[in-house]
Amino acid sequence: MKFPRSTRPPAESFFHTLKVELVSSCDFKTRDEAKQIIFEYIEVFYNRKRKHSSIGYMSPSQYEIEWFKSA
Repeated sequence: MKFPRSTRPPAESFFHTLKVELVSSCDFKTRDEAKQIIFEYIEVFYNRKRKHSSIGYMSPSQYEIEWFKSA
């Protein structure tokens, strides 16, 4: 399946970040361990705490708070 070009850069950026910040420094013993650690990275750190350039170098939590204040 091919995706439109406009959808690929964000996904490629995410997977590059995942590899650089997490996967390259981990030695997973099992596939289940890898799935659990990657899930925690995405749900606990990446989606809530990590600052994103696309939203003014705020964490998604900060951005959401600011968005609700301005609405």
